[in-house]
Amino acid sequence: MNEREIGEIRRHLRRDRSNMTEIFGCYVNGQKEIVSEFRESMGILPENESDKYFGFLRRVLSGTIGKNLIDITFRTSQVADSEEHRNLMKLRDGGLRDEAFRTAFFRKIIDSVSMEDQYLILVGTDTYDVPFKSRDDVTQADNSGEVYRYALCAICPVKQTKSALHYIPEEKTFRDGGIMQTVSAPVLGFLFPAFDDRATNLYNALYYTKDVTTNQDALTDVLFRTRMPLPADQQKKSFGALLVDALEGECSMNVVQNVHDQICQRIALHKESKVPDTLMVSKEEVKGILSESGVNEQHLAKFSVEYDQVFGLEADLHPKNIVDSRHFEIRTPDVSIKVDPTRSDLIETRVIGGVKYIMICADQEIEVNGISIHVDEG
Repeated sequence: MNEREIGEIRRHLRRDRSNMTEIFGCYVNGQKEIVSEFRESMGILPENESDKYFGFLRRVLSGTIGKNLIDITFRTSQVADSEEHRNLMKLRDGGLRDEAFRTAFFRKIIDSVSMEDQYLILVGTDTYDVPFKSRDDVTQADNSGEVYRYALCAICPVKQTKSALHYIPEEKTFRDGGIMQTVSAPVLGFLFPAFDDRATNLYNALYYTKDVTTNQDALTDVLFRTRMPLPADQQKKSFGALLVDALEGECSMNVVQNVHDQICQRIALHKESKVPDTLMVSKEEVKGILSESGVNEQHLAKFSVEYDQVFGLEADLHPKNIVDSRHFEIRTPDVSIKVDPTRSDLIETRVIGGVKYIMICADQEIEVNGISIHVDEG
């Protein structure tokens, strides 16, 4: 799913637009015990309460694609016949009204999710009459040729507040409100099926995680049974380690600069083009950059093999997960140098008299601790 498609569903998820008639909930304590289960009818809930439920579900469709929002792709065999896909289909089709299915579904999440505190599982199902869009991107709301049916799940921490005084209007005074259990924004969730090309895609789902350092592997395994990409926070470190190991002595300043610059150029061009599809970088593209940088065939072959081992066979990567387009930094044990990423060409390495040096072109004004200094040409 791309940003436009995610945004379209998020905008639909409002009390006055959605066809979601009920939301199922399961409140779980820190010992993985079910405290309560409930079923809320959106039609009879007070407006402020229903808005809050919709708000929690909308948050599952927020964040950065490739970091917080991760595309899940099912194998053809899974879609044809697998327990995990059947469960997701039944969930979408209102299966939580079946008490046995509801208990089993909640129990799978409870047994696999890693949460230190108590939390709330929220699940809602909805239908969206997808309005037709003409070639000039004009929406025709009264003309729909596609009905998108989906399930949305949010897992929200429940935090215990401190006891505090609060004002009682009827008494015109302050009283101790006691300790309360309040629901926080979701930290995990998923959408099934995906909404690709503004249509139902049963071969994909969208997984949400607030924490980009972990994927909750046990949870994703029980829900999807498919290999997840490395967490976004780990991809940059893994990519850097892969270059070091695979290229060995050819992992030079020039090579790393070129990889960084070329991927940053792709990010900038994609942003300028305003193409809605998510930008991805393939293994072959990275190999092409390495080849242009002078890396030999032996090291390219090693890179190819190790890439598949680290990221998955022929996996594409989100470029912002492997390079930082806003920073270019060089470090030694004693020195850290930050450079405008568009001017990494100012840096080079040299060996002078057997000693390694980092050379910085500094033909403009130079400041040290905010003080302009003069460089003696002699």
